[in-house]
This record gives sequence, structure tokens and C-alpha cells, in this order.
Amino acid sequence: MQKVSIIIPVHNEEGNIFPMIQTLIRIFDSLPYSHEIIFVNDGSTDNTAEVLKSASLEYNIFYIELSRNFGHQNALKAGLDHVNGECTISLDGDFQHPPSLIPKLLQKWEEGYEIVYTKRRDFKDTPRFKRFTSRLFYKIINKLSDIKIEEGSADFRLMDSKVIQAMKEMPENDLFIRGLVKWIGFKQYGIEYNPDQRFSGKSKYTITRMIKFAVQGISAFSIRPLYAAIFIGLFFSVLSLFAFIPYVIISLMNETAVSGWASIITTIVFFGGLNLTTLGVIGIYVGKVFMQSKSRPNYFVRETNIIKYDTAKF
Repeated sequence: MQKVSIIIPVHNEEGNIFPMIQTLIRIFDSLPYSHEIIFVNDGSTDNTAEVLKSASLEYNIFYIELSRNFGHQNALKAGLDHVNGECTISLDGDFQHPPSLIPKLLQKWEEGYEIVYTKRRDFKDTPRFKRFTSRLFYKIINKLSDIKIEEGSADFRLMDSKVIQAMKEMPENDLFIRGLVKWIGFKQYGIEYNPDQRFSGKSKYTITRMIKFAVQGISAFSIRPLYAAIFIGLFFSVLSLFAFIPYVIISLMNETAVSGWASIITTIVFFGGLNLTTLGVIGIYVGKVFMQSKSRPNYFVRETNIIKYDTAKF
């Protein structure tokens, strides 16, 4: 019997643990697969850790408790590092990734697809700002990067064991798994889904986190922003040269003309901001090189009930 691994990163999801376990068990009772369920506790500050320990005594589940909050992508990586199924399914623990879609993911895997990813459909009642920023993110990353990610792509996906092995071999530091999955290749298939309502708790993704995630995704797969910074700098340099010529002509023709301080200050501030923006883009990439050169682990584990786990390795 083929084994399916389930990875569920959680952060302050104490109210969702038992319902998720019971739902997954009910689904796999009707499927011809064995399974393992691995929860990754990403530095929760509520009772998630205690609930996971209690659940592990009642059900045959595993948990990995990270030493602090390392972020969703690193928590997902921690789960991927410790699966041993023929395929692995990752999903969030708040039920917005509907577990009822798992049989369809497995069906496509049986048809020969090595990666079965999902694409979220937005409801009409989804806030306009969220829909706008989501679409803007995918348009920008597809324009600037060398990979193409479908709009609404989520971290709810199935990956074959050979894909997992390839992921383990990549020493990425600043993880953007959604992009890595597209970059890595293999035979892929996308399934659209309607997100369910959150069962318990509240969303952990603030606007700040979403912006950081967007910058992380764009800078992880493209150096085009660096080229853009060069062309923007050259464009405004030439523009400033042409803008300066009229001032010279006016000064030669009219001795009483006063070169206004407002225009000078505005120009200085404008180009100062442009320089800072350009340096900021360059700084992002230099920072990535700096962090990667340190070769720090993506995460540390505080406690786990996975016997095979070797804390010295990670």
C-alpha cells in the first residue's frame, strides 16, 4: 500500500488541530493509501504545542515544534525534510485549503503527474484590496522573473517523492517554495478550488507580511529589478539634462531671471529618492548573498516525536 505524507504548518491554530486530524482520518478511511500526518508548530504563542502533544497520544500523528517562529516557508521546509511517503501533500491548518480536494490530488498523481498544485478562486465577497494586491503580485513576479506562476497559486499541493528529494538537495536560504515548485520542473497539473472559511482563529498574514513575501518572491527568481534600476537611473539622468537646457537659455536671455530655490530643492529631493530606491534594490540582493553566505539552517527544532529525527543535522 502506497504511503501519503501530509504536512500542516501551524501558528496559533489550537482550535483547528483536532478538527483537522479527524477530517483527514475520515478522508483516508475511504482511500486505498496509508498515511502519516506531520504538524509543524512554527513558534506558536497559544496552546498549539500542548494540543499537538495531546493529539499525538490519542491519534497516530507526528509533530515538529520549531524553536521559534521561522515563518511559513521554513516551517513547510521542516516538514518536507522529514516525510517518507511516496508522495507528500502540504496544506494550511485553518481549513481554507479544503481537505476534501485530497482525493482529486491523488487521482492526478496516479495519472502520472509528479506535482499537482492548486489555484485559488476568489469569492465575490473577498475584499477588493486583497484581490487587487494578489493580482498585482502575480503580474509583477511574472513580468520580472524567469518563472511563470498562475494567479491564485497556493502552498496547497501534492509532490512526488522524487520532487521532495530534489527540494531537499537545494540549499536555499530565503525560501519561496511556490516559485521553487515551478522552477524545478517535472510533470505538473493545476487544479482550481474554492477556499473554505477559516474554521477557527484569525489570519496571520498582515499587509506587512504580504509585502515582504512579495519582495522575497520577486528577488528570489530574478535580477531584472537590478537592470530596471540602471535604466531608470539613465532615463532620469538624460531627462534632467534636457530639463536643464531651458534654464540656461532663459538665464542668457533674461538677466533678471531668478533660478528658483523651489525647483532646485525639488530636483535634489527627487533624485535623492531615486538614488535611495536604486540602492535599496541593490541592497536587497547584496543582503541575500550575505545571508546565503552564512549557511545558517532554515530552522531549529525544539521538540518532536519523530524518532528518526537527528537534531544535530538541522
